[in-house]
Amino acid sequence: MASLGAVEETGTDIRKADRPDRLTITHSVVDGIRVVTVDGEIDHDVKDALGDALRSGDGATPPRIVVDLGGVTFLDSSGINVFVAAHQALSGADGWLRLAGAQPSVLRVLQLVGVDDFISCHPTVEQALTA
Repeated sequence: MASLGAVEETGTDIRKADRPDRLTITHSVVDGIRVVTVDGEIDHDVKDALGDALRSGDGATPPRIVVDLGGVTFLDSSGINVFVAAHQALSGADGWLRLAGAQPSVLRVLQLVGVDDFISCHPTVEQALTA
C-alpha cells in the first residue's frame, strides 16, 4: 500500500442517549482531500451532523471529499439526500464527492436509488483518493 501523504485529523461524536453508539464522524485531510469517516447508522436523526461534517469549519464546502462508509451499517433516504446535496454543491464549485468502502447492504441502497450513477463509489478510500 502506497503512502498517501500528510494526514490531519479531527473528529465529531454524535450520540443519542437511548442509542450510545449511533454515529461517529472523524475528519482527516490527505493530500488536500477531505476524508470523512463515518461509523454507525445514517438516518434522519443524524443527517444534520453528517451535512455539517461535509462542510469545513467556516461553513464553506471543501472542493474534494471522500466519505469512508466502511463503518456504516444503515443508510436511509436522509443520508442519501445529504450526499446528493453535497455532490451538487461540490460540483457547482468545480469539486467532487466520492464514496468509499460501503458495506454490501449500504452499497445496494446506493445502487437501488441510482446514486452510484452520478457519485462515484469505490471499494476503498485509497482507490477513491487516487481515482
